[in-house]
Amino acid sequence: MRTKKFGHHGPNVSVIGQGTWYLDRGDRKAAVAALRRGIELGMTHIDTAEMYGDAELVIADAIQGRRDELFLVSKVLPSNASRRGTITACERSLKRLKTDHLDCYLLHWRGSYPLEDTVAAFEELVASGKIRSWGVSNFDADDLGEILEVSGKGRIACNQVLYHLQERAIEHAVIPWCEKHGVAVVAYSPFGHNDFPSPRSKGGEVLQKIAEAHNATPRQVALAFLTRAASVFSIPKASSTEHAAENAAAGDLVLSASEIEALDKAFPRGPKPRSLPML
Repeated sequence: MRTKKFGHHGPNVSVIGQGTWYLDRGDRKAAVAALRRGIELGMTHIDTAEMYGDAELVIADAIQGRRDELFLVSKVLPSNASRRGTITACERSLKRLKTDHLDCYLLHWRGSYPLEDTVAAFEELVASGKIRSWGVSNFDADDLGEILEVSGKGRIACNQVLYHLQERAIEHAVIPWCEKHGVAVVAYSPFGHNDFPSPRSKGGEVLQKIAEAHNATPRQVALAFLTRAASVFSIPKASSTEHAAENAAAGDLVLSASEIEALDKAFPRGPKPRSLPML
């Protein structure tokens, strides 16, 4: 599994991590087994959120005895992101995850509380050792500029955003902004939301051809394409050990310039949208 530096000051983190949205809605034993298999295969970046139901509890079972190997991330809901509310939410997540710290803690999306209050809470949590870094999710370039003014340089660890082959909006402004300011980009829903390209579509045919050349799968090719930039990580979800193994194998897949060009043509990024897409 390849690793990359997580922002300016962060540790090296696995290029492919593990998302956990809806993880609590299926077979719990299978979900725990999938997470553990992913960890064994190097997907040590695990992402969750207080919004994800009981996902934090499932993760707690999966990571027992392996916490020191992991880069563990959770998120605070905007409705809880006051100064005191952020700290309370973080402490609640720590208890549910059965850990004494998070490696990164994110504001899930921008809400009504002043960014100054949320940032102050984040910095208080860093000072107390409850989190090691903080970041944001679903922030467009202008939002990132605002929080940079509040926090100062070098404090924003990452921006977690929607990014898949058929939704490349972040390439217009978000990725360039993050690369300029040393902020990691974490791609969520990297296969889309139940709309991964069909093998019978033109784009799907391109994926299949490249996959066959690497003895890989189309989904592995998609992950390799999304993480081609030095700043970008991805966090696909897996509900089985087989899916976890498939995702992990993408961490060592490197595409050629001609393959990247072919995918770029097959899945054009399109014009810059008026607002940042999100799920």
